[in-house]
Amino acid sequence: MEIASGTRLAWRAVGHVEEVPPLGARVVETREGDVAVFRTAGDRLFALFDRCPHKGGKLSQGIVHGESVTCPLHAWVIGLADGQAQAPDEGCARRVAVRVEDGQILLGLPA
Repeated sequence: MEIASGTRLAWRAVGHVEEVPPLGARVVETREGDVAVFRTAGDRLFALFDRCPHKGGKLSQGIVHGESVTCPLHAWVIGLADGQAQAPDEGCARRVAVRVEDGQILLGLPA
């Protein structure tokens, strides 16, 4: 599940890239719920709502590997780029648009 296309986004600054550890996450509180911002070993950033589609585990507490995160509760593997659970599991974590400008992380949230 994602933010519906055509929804106007407000870009919110949430910190600097260096504040998110490589292969780790940082949690940002929003009015829609907590968002986990992930940083890969290759310095790519992704953002998902901090809730596994299986049992609601905090994805921010999971292990980041490649461009995936493994949920700490039941080891579901969730793709950071699309939020999809890897087979045989099924489900999707809500994605959040993320971009970087001058080292600043911006999240695209509904206006």
